[in-house]
Amino acid sequence: MILRKRRRKLIAFALTVCMIAIAIPQMNVYATTTLDQLNQAEQEMQQLEQEKEEIDQEKEDLEDELGGLNAQHGSLKEELEALNEELAAATERLAELETEIADKEDEIEQTRLDLEEAKQTEEEQYEAMQNRMQAAYESPDTDYLEMLLSARSISELLNLADYISMLADYDNQLLLEYQEAKEEVAAKEVALEEELEELEVLKEENIAEQEKINEMIEETAEYVAQYAAQISTAEAELAELEAEVAAKEAELAAQEADVEALKKKYQEELLMSQLANSSAKRDISQVVFEEGDRYLLANLIYCEAGGEPYEGQVAVGAVVINRVLSSVYPNTVSGVIYQKSQFSPAGSGRLALALAQNKATDSCYRAADEAMAGVTNVGGCVYFRTPIPGLTGIQIGNHIFY
Repeated sequence: MILRKRRRKLIAFALTVCMIAIAIPQMNVYATTTLDQLNQAEQEMQQLEQEKEEIDQEKEDLEDELGGLNAQHGSLKEELEALNEELAAATERLAELETEIADKEDEIEQTRLDLEEAKQTEEEQYEAMQNRMQAAYESPDTDYLEMLLSARSISELLNLADYISMLADYDNQLLLEYQEAKEEVAAKEVALEEELEELEVLKEENIAEQEKINEMIEETAEYVAQYAAQISTAEAELAELEAEVAAKEAELAAQEADVEALKKKYQEELLMSQLANSSAKRDISQVVFEEGDRYLLANLIYCEAGGEPYEGQVAVGAVVINRVLSSVYPNTVSGVIYQKSQFSPAGSGRLALALAQNKATDSCYRAADEAMAGVTNVGGCVYFRTPIPGLTGIQIGNHIFY
């Protein structure tokens, strides 16, 4: 996902920075002025803004991705619901088919019984006719002939003849009806068997359809679960990004406040520098140095410009003495050096460590002596820093004096 990619880039960047830091040889650390701090703060703010833009873009991309996942998830849920309805309909149809098949089997069984009964009736009727005919031909003197001879008149004789003919016709008609009924029942049995086969085919097709629907339901349900998991992961990452955006916004707001404060402080320093140059100044002869001023100034020069050329060391000492001579700064070396937020070694503890070990070199002491004698190679400058674009002043070594 997007966050994992960005974290890999951040880790790679951090490792690169660490390798560069290890590869760069150690150098003397110089004091940072307000302008240094302002420049660094603005760079950090730009970096924060860039990081926030990247996070915002990642958040937007993730929101788009989440929207697509939700849309697909909703579509799959609708598809799953439709499949479940289709399965329910198929199951209901299967139940109907099974009922129809059971009814058809009962009907076929009853038809078979009817067919057996019709066959038996036909056989019985045929056997009765055979018996009557056999009796008529085998015993003519005791059957139909006897009946005819027993007639007492012509009309009775004719009536008896008609009766015998009608009886024979009735037997024939009854036998024909039994045969037709048997054939009709047999045809019905064949039709019912065909209908049963059709129902069995429909049942098998329905079962196959149900199996197919079940497979589709399982597959769709798996997709739904996968999308639900992706949505859950994306929502968690989105929440993390939103928290990161909020934190970055808070950090950016704090950084902006720091930048504004540093800008204000820098403007105050420029005004102080201008004021120092335009205000009344004492002559070096009017300054009474205290015991330990030389030691203090030499060690400050060491902290600020220990790795600079001698001219740069004299210039740092001159900045301190220029402040002592100005009416807008403290009028003692210790007062100037320990003035709040002016020389960072004094506030960081580096100066105290240098003083405890007397780190100042011979050149630092010579530079302190020259500065305390009134020598200046930077005019009335009261500030210095490492060079940055746009800053004008007197450059000596790695410092700009202004």
